[in-house]
Amino acid sequence: MTRVLSGIQPTGEIHLGNYVGALRQWALDQHEHDSFFCVVDLHALSADIEPETLRAKTVEVAAILLAAGLDPDVCTLFVQSHVHEHAELGWLLGCVASMGELRRMTQFKDKTAKGDEGAARVGLFTYPVLQAADILLYDTDRVPVGADQRQHLELCRDLAQRFNQRYGETFVVPDAAIPKVGARVMDLQDPTMKMSKSRSSPQGKVLLLEPPEVVAKKIRRAVTDNEAEVRYDPATKPGVSNLLELLGVATGATPQELADKYDQYGPLKADAAAAVVEFLRPVQTRFRELADDLGHVERVLAKGAEKAQAVAARTLHRAGSAMGLLPRR
Repeated sequence: MTRVLSGIQPTGEIHLGNYVGALRQWALDQHEHDSFFCVVDLHALSADIEPETLRAKTVEVAAILLAAGLDPDVCTLFVQSHVHEHAELGWLLGCVASMGELRRMTQFKDKTAKGDEGAARVGLFTYPVLQAADILLYDTDRVPVGADQRQHLELCRDLAQRFNQRYGETFVVPDAAIPKVGARVMDLQDPTMKMSKSRSSPQGKVLLLEPPEVVAKKIRRAVTDNEAEVRYDPATKPGVSNLLELLGVATGATPQELADKYDQYGPLKADAAAAVVEFLRPVQTRFRELADDLGHVERVLAKGAEKAQAVAARTLHRAGSAMGLLPRR
């Protein structure tokens, strides 16, 4: 079986875009591939977050992943910091990466564009190197990522290839797996921008665990345009196209097929709202069950870390040996 790996930060609130673009795909991948998924708490440290909040959110996000369909008997689910090899391989890859390629990372440039780069945290700058370590530790073949993470995956591939050229064949060079439909759920109030944990307004994003009536209200109030034609055209009609995407994801139909069924925005909004509410209902129900037994969630994470470390330790040893590190006796 090919191996897949991806992770999610325990920061902010997980929203519909995260579920459609990532978590739902993970649940499908676990049945077709040898799948490793992790809550990347080390990455969360690159921003300000209270210790107690980080601990609570880490368990909450793990519960959401289980509610979204990840099966610990099928995939390996764990917390990044529970496998120390992530940080150690991150250092080895940092000795292969260059300052120039890290400065070109869009995420770093965006976050420092309005402030002093000199005051930015080193962790923010080296984030993509640790992300590469996350992937390469598990001999990953495919990485299910959103389109906005493609640059980071390309860096990971570059580092793997460079390491292999310098030190001999050590790492598997991974490929991206980007969902075609619904990979970019857009902001309901600014449909030219992707729905985001940090940048979207409260009304612009649908949170995964929000009450159904709140979900429906937000979608019914989504921005469209001043025309009356229902047409799927993201370039000229981003708001309407986003609603058609949401309805398509929730029903399994294509946005183009759905556009032919509507001649007014009102019915489209109403149907999209109802469909998304039902789409999220099983996840919300399962999450409430897991929230009442967090001990079970923590046991799943402990078992997953043990499985993950068995793989990661072999890869780290292989990489360290290739670079000339003296093995521990």
